[in-house]
Amino acid sequence: MIYNPQMAEGWQGKLNLVYAVRLRRIGGDRLNSTQLIYNHHQAPLKVQRPFYPEGEEVCHSVILHTAGGVVGGDRLSSNIHLQPHSQALITTAAASKIYRSNGLQARQTLDIQVDDGACLEWLPQETILFNGAIYRQDVRVELATGGSFLGWEITRFGRSARGEKFLQGEWRSHTEIWQQGVPLWIDRQWLPGNEETFHSPHGLAGKPVVGSLVWVGSPVSEEIIQKARSLLTQQSLAGVSRLQNGFLCRYRGDSTSEVRDWFTSVWQMLRVSFGNRGHCIPRVWQV
Repeated sequence: MIYNPQMAEGWQGKLNLVYAVRLRRIGGDRLNSTQLIYNHHQAPLKVQRPFYPEGEEVCHSVILHTAGGVVGGDRLSSNIHLQPHSQALITTAAASKIYRSNGLQARQTLDIQVDDGACLEWLPQETILFNGAIYRQDVRVELATGGSFLGWEITRFGRSARGEKFLQGEWRSHTEIWQQGVPLWIDRQWLPGNEETFHSPHGLAGKPVVGSLVWVGSPVSEEIIQKARSLLTQQSLAGVSRLQNGFLCRYRGDSTSEVRDWFTSVWQMLRVSFGNRGHCIPRVWQV
């Protein structure tokens, strides 16, 4: 066997993306187009070539993790900057897998800057934590006045199809959204892997899937709150709350597809209400 020091020490992946509005000539017209003007990556992170399924204004990007999964000791960091009036939708090519730890913590940090008039839709596919995984994720969003952000996080604890439960390990998720030095939303979650937490009503209540969707950018009416609640048809544990200039959806249940369908319906509703955009599902989700 050939010794690979990268595997022994863990991956130190990095991704830096900058989006900006540029004039682009298409046929005889000059159109405003959101372009990925800077792209620097370090394995195992990589971004596919941008594409435009709904026109030039919104740039769609897909992030790849070429190693196939995250192990203890991995350190992944991403910086995403949307310059004024740019619009981007970013997702991932597949579900993220966090493997059983070798005793070290795996960590991912995401720093996002959304400038005036810009809008980021951050829609990664779900994260699957194997039993015994030790994982922490930190997301910080700096939102300019007039900017907007929609992001979600869907996590499955244990490979439920195999009967696996998350009874060992640890999960931490810290998300912060700031605007001009003022915190708009700070969310810190911690879940230790053990039998008591898995079954506790204050933990997972025996449900292996949790999710959070947050929208910040415009005040939300009571009508939109009620509609978001009505879009969840199953009897899962879920809720919708109003935030300052936004709102929050929470889910705890058995089905990844159920929460993703709900979040997708809410996201599409928000696109129509605040972005004057139509429905557009990333093609990588349909593969």
